[in-house]
Amino acid sequence: MAKRFRPGEQAPQSGNYSCYDENGRCGGSCYLEKGQRFPATQHSGSHYEMDQE
Repeated sequence: MAKRFRPGEQAPQSGNYSCYDENGRCGGSCYLEKGQRFPATQHSGSHYEMDQE
């Protein structure tokens, strides 16, 4: 299982991260540099996971 990150946390490494809602549906993705904060989401309970390459 991939590590989950919450909005406001810092990205541990640079890369693409996908946003998932509490039901596991993907709601989009974003690219973050190491140390940038994850953006806010539209739904409570959402989280980010790093895309697998």
